[in-house]
Amino acid sequence: MSFLTVTNLSKNFGKTKVFEQINFNIEEGELITLLGPSGCGKSTLLRCIAGLAEVDHGQISVAGDDITHVVPQKRGIGMVFQSYALFPNLTVMGNIAFGLKMQRVPAIEIEQRVTEVVALVELQGHENKFVHQLSGGQRQRVALARALVVRPRILLLDEPLSALDARIRKNLREEIRRIQSQLKLTTIFVTHDQEEALILSDRIFVMHDGRIVQDGSAETIYTRPANAFVARFMGNFNLLNPDQAKDLLGLQIQGQLAIRPESIHVAEAGRTYGSHLSAPCQATVRHHQLLGNVIRYHVDAQGCALMVDTLNRSSDLLLQPGAQIGLLFQRQELQEVA
Repeated sequence: MSFLTVTNLSKNFGKTKVFEQINFNIEEGELITLLGPSGCGKSTLLRCIAGLAEVDHGQISVAGDDITHVVPQKRGIGMVFQSYALFPNLTVMGNIAFGLKMQRVPAIEIEQRVTEVVALVELQGHENKFVHQLSGGQRQRVALARALVVRPRILLLDEPLSALDARIRKNLREEIRRIQSQLKLTTIFVTHDQEEALILSDRIFVMHDGRIVQDGSAETIYTRPANAFVARFMGNFNLLNPDQAKDLLGLQIQGQLAIRPESIHVAEAGRTYGSHLSAPCQATVRHHQLLGNVIRYHVDAQGCALMVDTLNRSSDLLLQPGAQIGLLFQRQELQEVA
């Protein structure tokens, strides 16, 4: 039996559909990411699981218990909000201990549990500081500690890193994954950041227009998008229509062909290539972008605009605009999508 089961869940605000017919199962200890653009319903879905919003139809079960209409305080679910929602008049210690005091946990146990979770999120030495004395990353750690200290069955994280700069985001997402793995805590992480989802997740649920349009491992979602939306949303895919697929690769398809930029190779003179690659087709370099260790070429192949990624080995090898090149496609990485 799955630990968290969501069955036929639907939610509307008046006549506006937020999501409908949401179904999924999560195993105990998994970290799942709800990934999608703003307005797709992912945060509202999280609030429904937490009990902070009523559902219009469907069921939510945890460990076999129906919690669909259980009050939030009795669901055993912790939630970290994008805004942190900390109390400015309380210290770090006071913020973290707040939920335990509401549960009337004995003072000695509160002190022990708060001390443990402060160490877990590495906030030692900051216990007596107030919110305004903390950095953004420290505030997020306090919010995470406050959710963890009540020992929830499930942890929900709603865009918890979106207000932080890139360096702090990177460090904190690694910390979140470390803590989640250490506690074996069933976790749902909401984000619109594809890189965050790919790095953190055991599985990713991609949402679009109020539906989960694909779920699977990070590798599956990235390499085998279910449709054109997922291909576009997961970053840099070339999408070919049936005519382009036939002209460039001799393929007969009904939908579109998704090709990652790194699945296209620039042919090198005098080198022999195996059958896993297509026959070369001619292209013209239009311009390039430097992406650190990757160079992205924008090329024109028989009237089809493509992105091609190569490793940035040396500036001496940089292809100039107007250069004529041959392109080879990884056959097993060509994915037809609807």
